[in-house]
Amino acid sequence: MIFIMDSSAFSAEKYSQDKIRAVDARFEAQKIAFSPLTFQAVRALLELGILKAIEDSGENGISAKSLSQQTGVSEYGISVLCEMALGMNIIKINPSSAQEQFTLAKTGHFLLNDTLTKVNFNFCNDICYKGAFSLKESVISGKPEGLGTFGSQWTTIYEALSSLPPREQKSWFEFDHFYSDIAFPEALPIVFQKGSEPKTLVDIGGNTAKWAIACCRYNPDVHVTIVDLPGQTAVAEQNAREAGFSHRISTASGNVLAQETEIPREADAVWMSQFLDCFSLPQITKILRKIYEAAGKQTKVYVLEPLWDRQQFEGSAYSLMATSLYFTCMANGNSKMYRFQELKDAIEQSGFRLNDARHNLGSNAYSLLEFKK
Repeated sequence: MIFIMDSSAFSAEKYSQDKIRAVDARFEAQKIAFSPLTFQAVRALLELGILKAIEDSGENGISAKSLSQQTGVSEYGISVLCEMALGMNIIKINPSSAQEQFTLAKTGHFLLNDTLTKVNFNFCNDICYKGAFSLKESVISGKPEGLGTFGSQWTTIYEALSSLPPREQKSWFEFDHFYSDIAFPEALPIVFQKGSEPKTLVDIGGNTAKWAIACCRYNPDVHVTIVDLPGQTAVAEQNAREAGFSHRISTASGNVLAQETEIPREADAVWMSQFLDCFSLPQITKILRKIYEAAGKQTKVYVLEPLWDRQQFEGSAYSLMATSLYFTCMANGNSKMYRFQELKDAIEQSGFRLNDARHNLGSNAYSLLEFKK
């Protein structure tokens, strides 16, 4: 029986309208034109402690001179950054103050305190910013031309993860884990539904073993095998050992697209969290065909993905669309964040059929799809 929960607030109607006034549309165009500079202005405001000093000043605000004294930034530097921050509605001026006093606006609050925003910002700055200059070339070649900013020896970013500088590595993993981890508490009771709990689970693209460890903590009997690239399985093994689950978490190193990489056979469940968006649609079908050959008649295949047309909020869909550009110029050159139907079709071309679909898990961002033979 197919059970599909679809509470999507999105429809094609949103993308078929153009009701904005011409003067506002022109302003939006200027924001785009200057966006590289404004992005770096925000980075400076954050890293120089200017925005935090404004927040700490409270409702009364703080003058440019006092900001300069507190942060050690020249009054000139304070003036150009804060003027831009005013234009971006990050800060505002206290109208009741005798002299010009800056206070924090709502957008500034989110830049400082919202985990989602901070994760996205650091990821774009540390991973994507320099490489984004090669986006056009990546679209033409179908290769992540921007990855060259980290070195020329890799064909995808996944091969480079264990060799990235510490700051860049931290930003990548925080981005990756923030999005997947928030859905784990809701996904676990579904995967380990009472009476049909899997005893063997294959985690393809298991990365640092966070899902595998969560499974072992949730269910005392499950054994998880992580299939991933050698650099990732090494980290997974260490994390599993430190968590006390080395006897219940094993690894199988290899590129899942490679012919020689085998999927453990007859598992009760196969799990892929934020994994298939790392591949093109033809590659997704190829991977699922390999899983189909290894799966038993009762094997359940779970796919956890943020699908941009199943988001409840416009900002979430926008973020996913933008993340697709990261895949284009930095990650692999040929994948993206998918719509529900195109991902479902690519998987079903392998022989699987959708059995269950639950949307809006994990702060309304994720879809959990279940497939069977």
